[in-house]
Amino acid sequence: MSGDHPAPLPSSKAHALLAHLPWFILTAALSVTWFAWDHERQNTQKALRSQFDFALRETVSRIEQRVHGYEQMLRGVQSLFATTHWQNRQAIQGYVESLQLDADFSGTQNIGVVQWVPAQRVPEHLASMRSAGFEDYAIAPVGQREAYAPIVQREPNLGRNFAPLGTDIWVDPMLRLVAEKARDSGMPAMSGKLQWLAEKGGDAAIGFAMCLPVYAPGQPHDSMAQRRAHLLGWVYATFRMNDFMASLYGSQLPGLQLAIHDGTDNQDSALLYRTESTAQTGEVAHHAIISANEFMVVAGHNWTVSLNTQADFEARYGRGSETTTALAGVFLSLLLTLLAWHMLNGRNRALRLASSMTEELRHMAQHDTLTDLPNRALFNDRLNQELARAKRQRGRFAMLFIDLDHFKPINDKFGHEVGDLVLQIIAKRLSDSVRAADTVGRIGGDEFVVLMAQLSATDFVLHLAEKLHKALRQPISLNGHELSISSCIGVAVYPADGTDAVSLTRSADEAMYRAKAAGRDGISLCEPVT
Repeated sequence: MSGDHPAPLPSSKAHALLAHLPWFILTAALSVTWFAWDHERQNTQKALRSQFDFALRETVSRIEQRVHGYEQMLRGVQSLFATTHWQNRQAIQGYVESLQLDADFSGTQNIGVVQWVPAQRVPEHLASMRSAGFEDYAIAPVGQREAYAPIVQREPNLGRNFAPLGTDIWVDPMLRLVAEKARDSGMPAMSGKLQWLAEKGGDAAIGFAMCLPVYAPGQPHDSMAQRRAHLLGWVYATFRMNDFMASLYGSQLPGLQLAIHDGTDNQDSALLYRTESTAQTGEVAHHAIISANEFMVVAGHNWTVSLNTQADFEARYGRGSETTTALAGVFLSLLLTLLAWHMLNGRNRALRLASSMTEELRHMAQHDTLTDLPNRALFNDRLNQELARAKRQRGRFAMLFIDLDHFKPINDKFGHEVGDLVLQIIAKRLSDSVRAADTVGRIGGDEFVVLMAQLSATDFVLHLAEKLHKALRQPISLNGHELSISSCIGVAVYPADGTDAVSLTRSADEAMYRAKAAGRDGISLCEPVT
């Protein structure tokens, strides 16, 4: 009966629908391409922001640690006066020499002593200094004042940029403010921006000074009144800003432009330090994708740390796969459309081909083209899935950061083709050494990551890390050459070393860099395995 089955479409309508099928496919494929491109773009921005925030925190932390080291150095000089007199110049000189300023306190120009001299004690002070061998000693500038704060010793006593003995810092408004702050608080105090004249045609030196008060031994100095009444003077140190920053890094931060200003205003007049831009001569000024200002307090003084990304930072840490995803998606979309156009009479076969190529597009967007390992996008997805599972089940898992030692010389000596083969062999060894539930990914260059899922015992993490480390150390024979590769492996365990993707990744990365700092070819745990 005619009511038992739907009436077939008229041939003209069927032909019209089939004629529009390629355009439907093109629209759908381009939509998938756009979503894949947008996903990659957002992940790139997240990866850049994560690396940038880490670099900013690391910079601020290193500055704080270095200034704290300077404070401890000055406290050592301050403590010396508990056992020796102002006139014991040899003891102070010997102590400063033992500090090895160039090696352990790089950036320190000199360490000195300032004595507090009320007006009525000036004759006694002058006589004491002249009897110590400084026959031409005098307080400068001359003039009648209620009190004086002359420099009575500095070590090492070299260079023409330093104030001579007898210079009264009390007449300099900024230095007086710093000295008063240290005196009244009993704590270290730091000056603002200082600038010394250039020596032998060089650039002018920019820096700062730090001082600590010295009180009479055995006398109380709990209150401000007591501290003022029993003040003997100050110990101080001066620092060159360029040398200070060089002691933190040894070289310019890769791909980041760093500036430090005195105070909280980014005025050129307050600039203490700035790294040079990495742009080549003639290039258009690069507009930073990410920039930030961090306000910090060092020894009671305000500094502003400014950080901006450069093109090579964005190229180094940006995923860069969104363009590849877009081009591949457009190409496959057009190819699918063309195939559909020529296969109107074989719709089922065309749909299967479309599904296959869509899957291929998805695979390309989520895997490294050289090693076929999961790329950063897919690895992050699996990391977030494992985080959600572990939080629900109160489980544990581990993340391993792997960086190959001395891989660049292989590329330089044997060429990138050999280097690519080595990376493929390394990828296979890593994949063969883990469990089926684990994930091995390549996040760029010679850096790999391993996600060790559903961890039952934390001591198994170290066993896996040692297994991977041993597998990577096996010699590689290529083109008649035997190559040796070692690695640095950093290990972080959820939740002890991080409760989210960013903190866990940072912990594993820091552990890997500790392995590098320990001499490479080793394994470093973020926290002791218990």
